[in-house]
Amino acid sequence: MSFCWHYYGVNLIAAQKTAIKAARAAGKLMLANWHAPKRVHSAHAHDIKLELDLRSQKLIGQILRAAFPGIPILGEEGDTGNVNAEYRWVVDPIDGTVNYAFGIPHAAVSIALQSKSDKWQVAGDKKNTRSRTQFPVTCHPPHVTLLGVIYGPFTDEVWTAVRGGPTRLNGRIVRVSRCARVSHAIIAMGFSKSKLNLEKSLPHVSRLSRRALKIRIMGSAALELAYVASGRLDVYIERTINLWDIAAGALLVECAGGEFYTRPAPGGKFRMCADNGLLRRKLQVGSLLK
Repeated sequence: MSFCWHYYGVNLIAAQKTAIKAARAAGKLMLANWHAPKRVHSAHAHDIKLELDLRSQKLIGQILRAAFPGIPILGEEGDTGNVNAEYRWVVDPIDGTVNYAFGIPHAAVSIALQSKSDKWQVAGDKKNTRSRTQFPVTCHPPHVTLLGVIYGPFTDEVWTAVRGGPTRLNGRIVRVSRCARVSHAIIAMGFSKSKLNLEKSLPHVSRLSRRALKIRIMGSAALELAYVASGRLDVYIERTINLWDIAAGALLVECAGGEFYTRPAPGGKFRMCADNGLLRRKLQVGSLLK
C-alpha cells in the first residue's frame, strides 16, 4: 500500500492537523484543571468518569466539526451523528481518567479518523499473512483507520500516523523495538475486573511476570500503544477493551513496524495484543485472547 495524503476526497493533511489541534486543546484543558477539584460525573465499581471528560469531548467535537462538519463522532462520552457513516472520528477525550483524577500524570487524548470499507483485511485475521512488503491494516469492521493522533499533555508528546506512512513522535519518525526475547521484554498488561477476565488474565500475569524483564499495568491504553510504537514498551496486552481506546494507537503500532493483533469480544469490545512483531507467538497468550 502506498502512502497517500488523500483518501477518496478526504484531505488527510487537513484532517491530521485538525486532530492535532483538537488533541492539544483537550490536553491544555486537562493541564489547566490538573490541580483543581475533580467533579465525578459517574462512578462504577472499578471506573469513574469526570465532568471534565464530557467537557473535553465537547471541545474536541467543536474543533473537529468546524473543519469537517459532515463527519460524525464516535466517542467514549457519547456519539454525534451517524457513526456508521462512510467516515467517522473515534475519540477518547481523556484516556486514563482514573490516573488523572487521582493525580497520576499518565493520561492522554486519542483521536482517530476511520473510513467504512470492506476492501482491507483485518489485522490478526488468519488469512492475513504478514510479510516485509505487506503493510498491515488496522481494521475494526466495517471501518478501517486512516489516521491516528495521541497527545500526552504531561510530557507534551504528540504521536501521529497516517495509513501507509511512518509513525512520528513530535515530528520525528519512531519505530518499534527490536527485542526478540521474552526475558528481555517490558510488557504492559491490562484487564477488566469481571470474574471471568480475572480468571483468564491472572495466570498469564503470573507466568509472564516470571518470564519477562518487567510487567507494567499503567492505566492508559492510548499511551501504552504509543509506547509500543516508539519502542518504550515491547508488548501491550488487553483482554477486553473498547474501540476508542485503541483506534488511534493500533495504527501507530502498525505504522511503526509492529503488529496489532485483535479479535472481537462480547459487547462490541476487543481482545488485543500489540507488539514489535517479534514476540506475540513467543508469549503464548492465545488462550487469553479467545
